[in-house]
Amino acid sequence: MAMPLRQSIKVATYLIEQKVRKRDKFPLIVELEPLYACNLKCEGCGKIQHPAGVLKQRMPVAQAVGAVLESGAPMVSIAGGEPLMHPHIDEIVRQLVAKKKYVFLCTNALLMRKKMDKFTPSPYFAFTVHIDGMRERHDESVAKEGVFDEAVEAIKEAKKRGFRVTTNSTFFNTDTPQNIIEVLNYLNDDLEVDEMMLSPAYAYEKAPDQEHFLGVEQTRELFKKAFAGGNRRRWRLNHSPLFLDFLEGKVDFPCTAWAIPNYSLFGWQKPCYLMADGYVTTYKDLIEKTDWDAYGRGKDERCNNCMAHCGYEPTAVLATMGSLKESLRAARETVSGNRG
Repeated sequence: MAMPLRQSIKVATYLIEQKVRKRDKFPLIVELEPLYACNLKCEGCGKIQHPAGVLKQRMPVAQAVGAVLESGAPMVSIAGGEPLMHPHIDEIVRQLVAKKKYVFLCTNALLMRKKMDKFTPSPYFAFTVHIDGMRERHDESVAKEGVFDEAVEAIKEAKKRGFRVTTNSTFFNTDTPQNIIEVLNYLNDDLEVDEMMLSPAYAYEKAPDQEHFLGVEQTRELFKKAFAGGNRRRWRLNHSPLFLDFLEGKVDFPCTAWAIPNYSLFGWQKPCYLMADGYVTTYKDLIEKTDWDAYGRGKDERCNNCMAHCGYEPTAVLATMGSLKESLRAARETVSGNRG
């Protein structure tokens, strides 16, 4: 992936260790959900539609940290729900950073300035702010006015205090190449965030809005046009070059959902972050008790239009590690910042 050199070295070392150990399935980054409660009701979200009793639950610190350590993954993305609503989220982050895990705390930023004093800048920690577009587009996406402006102020404050700040943008069939170019230019050039992540939206079964998810061909056309003219070379995108090629339709990959597993209040989610067909108590059980051959495009209709980061970025990373040419390309772009 295009990421800080220290992090790239740690991830590369980890991947080499897995190859030496001849492990064919292993976690690259854990999607940790210590709660489902949120202070927004985004139309495209399929994570918050749970009974009131579940929405009140908060994962104990020891359970959250223990799951990540049990998996052995070098990175963790803390999602939800809204993680900053968890009363002990700072302690979860502190303990994971102490173990030298790279932690990305995903947030809509509504509570970010209020809770920022609870966190300490570290090369192992980053706020990952949800930004789907410029002001009107983003506020429409999250169904609340003023969220974009608050997110911008939170990003500025975090950068001022020395925190690493990344962003995560999800795009739908209502988006245009110009929408993508405009928001990524703003994040890259005006706010100067450290890195940006992007993904076509996944059609969650429980999402209120079922009309605006992208199909495969729509996704390829959208990103091919958005990346044209050297844009992807200039943007600080936290993705492997091959994943960006995948979004454009230059290459195709199978899904490797086991590499970005989801651990939530219910346990390890089968088969992936996006679909919930059951839960198990350990990552080992997730690997051994999931019929991985039953999932993927052409196997499960829920997978047919999925091109999400959590399913395909790991495949791109593994393909990069398996190719000297692509490894050199990724290394060159990590050092230079060139994502083309």
